[in-house]
Amino acid sequence: MIRALGWAALLLLVAAPLLIVLGMGFGTSVPGVPPVRPPIGPQGWQGSLESWALVLSDPYYHAALWRSLLLALATAGLCLVLGFGMALGIAGAAPRARLPLLGLLLLPFWTGFLLRISAWMGLLRDSGWVNTLLLDLGLITAPLRMLDTQGAMILGMVHAYLPLAVLPLYASLVKRDRALEAAAADLGASRARVLADVIIPLAAPALAAAFLLVFIPAAGEVVIPALLGGPTAMPVGRAIWEEFFQTGDWPTAAALATLLLLLLLLPVAAFQRLAAR
Repeated sequence: MIRALGWAALLLLVAAPLLIVLGMGFGTSVPGVPPVRPPIGPQGWQGSLESWALVLSDPYYHAALWRSLLLALATAGLCLVLGFGMALGIAGAAPRARLPLLGLLLLPFWTGFLLRISAWMGLLRDSGWVNTLLLDLGLITAPLRMLDTQGAMILGMVHAYLPLAVLPLYASLVKRDRALEAAAADLGASRARVLADVIIPLAAPALAAAFLLVFIPAAGEVVIPALLGGPTAMPVGRAIWEEFFQTGDWPTAAALATLLLLLLLLPVAAFQRLAAR
């Protein structure tokens, strides 16, 4: 009974929405609400491949996809580097200190997402606290342009997704066998060698899981690029949003969303293959 309910929930909440979006990509834009005609109607097949042809051939969408994948890759890479050090430090702390440290890590999640991103806007703008401090210290003579840049987007993305990388890494590192590290040290291995040859290989599955937990949602991020990247930042998530809510071209937006999903399935399949091996 429980298994049947689980499958029903997956079909209703996961499979059905995906099939609707997939079918919408083969639909046709029409005036009305919703502004799309389903590909299958009373007369049978009435869909179109026009939206798919546009998405697959237009350089604008290619650039948006490529920009999103690079942004997600940079975000996931930085989160892995920072998150591994944080997870290793929390796992190596005294048992009574681990829970407070995890609480501090999750503290930003207890505030609103938009509020946190708005705070970064206040910090990074020309008259923000960072520029004001640098001017007062005499380190700069004119405000630095930090907002509406690639660096601001990556900074906001790392801040938003870092806990998603730390948690699986901590869960793996806190359960590791410390005897292996002691044995390597007794054989003359330095701390760096123990880290490279013992700790990191043992944490490899958690590293892959942390990468996917950050990379997948970061590839479709909409809010952070819009607020911190400025009007010229156009990753694929923002392109999908504009097609849905500004131009009203639901078939093109659905085709683009489906294409992004297919691309994101590639690292998931690679992770499953590595896990099976």
